[in-house]
Amino acid sequence: MIEKIAPAFTELGEFASVSAGGSVCFATDDFFATCENMIADSEPVFLADKYTELGKWMDGWETRRKRVAGHDWCVLKLATKCVIRGFLIDTAFFTGNYAPKYSIQAACLTPTEESLIPERDTCMGSACSVNEMEAMNQLNSHKWDEIVPVTALRPGYEDTRLNYQKVLSDEAYTHIRVNIYPDGGIARLRVYGEAKPEPPLPHHMVDLLSLLSGATCQGYSDAHYGHPRNIIKPCRSQCMADGWETARKLDRPQVIEANEDGTCKLPGEEWAIFKLGFPGRIKELCVDTAHFKGNFPDSVKIEGARLSHDWTTESAVRWTTILRPSKLSAHAEHWYTCESEPATHIKVTMAPDGGISRIRAFGLVDF
Repeated sequence: MIEKIAPAFTELGEFASVSAGGSVCFATDDFFATCENMIADSEPVFLADKYTELGKWMDGWETRRKRVAGHDWCVLKLATKCVIRGFLIDTAFFTGNYAPKYSIQAACLTPTEESLIPERDTCMGSACSVNEMEAMNQLNSHKWDEIVPVTALRPGYEDTRLNYQKVLSDEAYTHIRVNIYPDGGIARLRVYGEAKPEPPLPHHMVDLLSLLSGATCQGYSDAHYGHPRNIIKPCRSQCMADGWETARKLDRPQVIEANEDGTCKLPGEEWAIFKLGFPGRIKELCVDTAHFKGNFPDSVKIEGARLSHDWTTESAVRWTTILRPSKLSAHAEHWYTCESEPATHIKVTMAPDGGISRIRAFGLVDF
């Protein structure tokens, strides 16, 4: 069966997927399925009767059967410079055509080095050209740091598809090279870690809660349909699955009544705690319920705290109100001005349950 408890590193931010800002820079071969599929946000699917003129349609990156010297590989640009803590290599539905082994290398490229990468022209049925390979050879990517040695993969059956790999390096990287030996397919690749951005300029407003600023989710009460780490991704969500959504509370009353301020009289709440990318004073908040049309929360409350350690190690966290409980609506951005005390962490509380797609917390860094 599929491993029920994922490693702790999967609670961290994810930096390779499209919604996080990851992209494919180069691939040696895209014959059966292009490398971009490997970083898609959606869960992989299998369509038994779907074929292309090249062969079986597969939801992942799949190269042709190697009939020349070498092995296949690709280079991915991560959403931002980050310390990588672990990977998930998902071989879902690649049962007789999965890559038998893989390894991963990483580098922190300068703008000059990055400019050597040829423009990517994604096309199924293609392979890289001689000129593209010569351009990539200037990067010497085969000499990048090896953060995952050659490791066997398991086939994409339901009980063996999830291949987790912990990384022990504390170096920060911008790009990774994924090697497969010698060919085959991978359905999805996820890269978990911690962003290491450059400090913003003084008096420059930044989104302190953005994944790209280094924010991380450190705890939550419920994530039945969607993990709260989704709400700090840099781009707007494309569907409900790309947000934080909880289960419906079972103790909700049979008949709903309203308070004088328009919020509903509903018991219970759900919460998530985030460490900000930089300590700061929050000036403006945006709570986005995009795609949550019949399942948005009734209201949201946001609190802040300045902590010297992780919130779980503090003996008593004193949360101060940044945004009092405020009524929400369906599929909309809700903007609020505020003036918070300096904070390192925020607590988002929704009442009683439901879904939020994104939250932005713009403010000034306060070291």
